[in-house]
Amino acid sequence: MRLSKFFLPTMKENPSEAQIASHRLMLRAGMIRQSSAGIYSWLPMGFKVLKNIERIVREEQDAAGCQELLMPTIQPADLWRQSGRYEDYGKEMLRIEDRHGRDMLYGPTNEEQITEIFGGSVRSYRDLPKLLYHIQWKFRDEVRPRFGIMRGREFLMKDAYSFDLTYEDSRRAYNKMFVSYLRTYDRMGLKAIPMAADTGPIGGDLSHEFIILAETGESEVFCHGDYLDFDVPDAGIDYEGDMQSIVDKWTSLYAATDEKHDADAYAAAVPEDKRINTRGIEVGHIFHFGSKYSEAMNAEVQDSDGNSVPLQMGSYGVGVSRLVGAIIEASHDDDGIIWPESVAPFKVGLINLRAGDEATDAACEDFYAKLQAANVEVLYDDTDERAGGKFAKMDLIGLPWQVVVGPRGLKNGIVELKSRATGEREEVSPEAALARLIG
Repeated sequence: MRLSKFFLPTMKENPSEAQIASHRLMLRAGMIRQSSAGIYSWLPMGFKVLKNIERIVREEQDAAGCQELLMPTIQPADLWRQSGRYEDYGKEMLRIEDRHGRDMLYGPTNEEQITEIFGGSVRSYRDLPKLLYHIQWKFRDEVRPRFGIMRGREFLMKDAYSFDLTYEDSRRAYNKMFVSYLRTYDRMGLKAIPMAADTGPIGGDLSHEFIILAETGESEVFCHGDYLDFDVPDAGIDYEGDMQSIVDKWTSLYAATDEKHDADAYAAAVPEDKRINTRGIEVGHIFHFGSKYSEAMNAEVQDSDGNSVPLQMGSYGVGVSRLVGAIIEASHDDDGIIWPESVAPFKVGLINLRAGDEATDAACEDFYAKLQAANVEVLYDDTDERAGGKFAKMDLIGLPWQVVVGPRGLKNGIVELKSRATGEREEVSPEAALARLIG
């Protein structure tokens, strides 16, 4: 993509309404614009990152054996009355009425909807187990939306649901999603620590939040420092095997949010030099709730003896849009964002230092064409802006690599290659730079 053609309304000054780094940088980097309180439009740069995160989430859900579907944003209130949650959910639920006077709502989550779909379609234990997921926009009417997309009212979320015959089978599904989440966040360059959590309005007997350590997080967290050195399961893990040993390892040390924190237990379990007391950002939440919804909504199957039994269920959420902000909070400096390659909107920023110079233009066009031919995403700054402005903009938007092409370097047969993550600069031949970026 040529920068001269790309819609990228960057800002030089910090917006006064932005209180944390991710909100400030997303506005300055032209990723989002506020529509109303807690509701944002995603501009091309931000949308590309959002789609890359969505792709990773989808790939890891598929690898774990989940099947994708798509449920509506608007749900009938009667489903929630049947489960008993309609009145309990509170003012965060946006309640509406259609032209026929029917009570509807903008879905904050989908347990009722998926239970109705599955319970009305499956009758036999032979149809189990199943894991279903969708990636859809949600709405929760936060009383004080803040921190940009980190605590907005409208957000993109992946939610998955497991259906099993027995409690033991349902716990295995929970373990499978637990491991899938570890892999998902690791692919985004994040260290997510699972912490025991309250089940809240979702309900159930078991729940973990996946927390990114960050000083700007909304929760105070307490954990053992060794979690930072734990290895994540490799790609290709056998999800049909026993996941329990991995779950046991990742829950073997103390890790709790302030809601679950026990100061005495923390002091007894964690040596003083290993204690981490900071703040964290929740990027995922998984629940095991057994038959809570299936009993209320009559979602039953026949077991092998012909008895009708309620489905055993769990739900598993990933904050897809929230992850954009979480990654920025975990990876930025004073100059701007530092994107991990796996989610970056472009891998390479190609900077033409002398737009209009015949030799420089030709070299940049050749470099640009070769990157495109190799399917390397590249943003080519072909504008006539001054060099300082070009460098500042590339640092701000945080692309993993910058290639600087200017007439002086070309005379010596070199370009400059810069790593955004390390700041390291190298003078190399165009061929060597291409080999590094394509290889």
